[in-house]
Amino acid sequence: MPKIRLKKQSKKADRTLFILVFVLCVLGLVAVADASSPIALHAFGDKFYFVKQQAVWGLIGASLLIIFSRMKYTIWQKMASPLFFVTILTLILVLIPQFSSKVLGARRWLMVGPISFQPSEFIKLALAVFLAKVASKDKMIWSYLIPIGIVSFLIMLQPDLGTTIVILGIGLVQLFVSGVNLFYIVLVSILSALIGYILIITSDYRKARLMTFLQETQDPLGQGYHIRQILYALGAGGIFGVGLGQSRQKFLFLPEASTDSIFAIIAEETGFLGATVVIILFAVFVWRGIAIAKRAPDKFSKILAVGLTTWIGGQAFLNMAAMVALVPLTGIPLPFFSYGGSSLTAVLCACGILLNISRYVEKEK
Repeated sequence: MPKIRLKKQSKKADRTLFILVFVLCVLGLVAVADASSPIALHAFGDKFYFVKQQAVWGLIGASLLIIFSRMKYTIWQKMASPLFFVTILTLILVLIPQFSSKVLGARRWLMVGPISFQPSEFIKLALAVFLAKVASKDKMIWSYLIPIGIVSFLIMLQPDLGTTIVILGIGLVQLFVSGVNLFYIVLVSILSALIGYILIITSDYRKARLMTFLQETQDPLGQGYHIRQILYALGAGGIFGVGLGQSRQKFLFLPEASTDSIFAIIAEETGFLGATVVIILFAVFVWRGIAIAKRAPDKFSKILAVGLTTWIGGQAFLNMAAMVALVPLTGIPLPFFSYGGSSLTAVLCACGILLNISRYVEKEK
């Protein structure tokens, strides 16, 4: 007589994912401390200035991770609409000069007293939750497309093409997993690509980024400077790297060394081997996220887990692909590693929700 396999719910969070998140956070703090030290010393007279701030946001994010990992995921289904509309409001406020600050030609930071944060980082979480709720109710295709379109439009007004690409990636993957007709997904993908192309060719800044990607050897001291410094860092690293703390490019040669370009500093100091370890860590993260989604107890948790995993894994891929010149520079942070309190906090919140879903996955014995 065949053995009967019973399913039971897990009461413990995914230990592998928890350890992985901890390791990524620690490595991220080390990377920020290292990459930011020259500019921190130059600007503030304290080489640990940025890593101190990152550590504070890391503690806040870790606290939220613990709280969210113990809050049953179903609460997010109830909070999905209010959370989404509040974050939409913050995206609108960030476009108003009285409430925001403009840096490098973009309005992405909302000012609340002495604190500034990026609403675009938290809208990724809010959208993933909202689309999971839509999927659980088996709504029409427009119930997905309208929120995705609104969010993409508001982010492009900042402007921020890189984050828009991540938003579209989250939405399209959640659409696919929800069982929406493949024709609509292909149609939305084509339309998104066409709109993206139009946005690129009608913006001098984005067009210059694209031309630099296609013609890297031209204008090495102008538009091509950033990518050339990245490639110098990667080349200098070789197989084993120049040694931890020994980067030359971080000494004000490489723009955004502690934020968008931090992977180049990691590769320079730890070489191909170190960079490969970082890639493997993100690959394991995606594997655990997919495993949680596959065994999630209901449609809402399944679509939500997929959305959160797509966000973090997809953003990591896009950042690292830009660093090795596989895609044009997009200006998005590397999750866990890039300096930025908004990004780190939002990512840790997402990890907390993933860990809670893992408590209820269906296990066989």
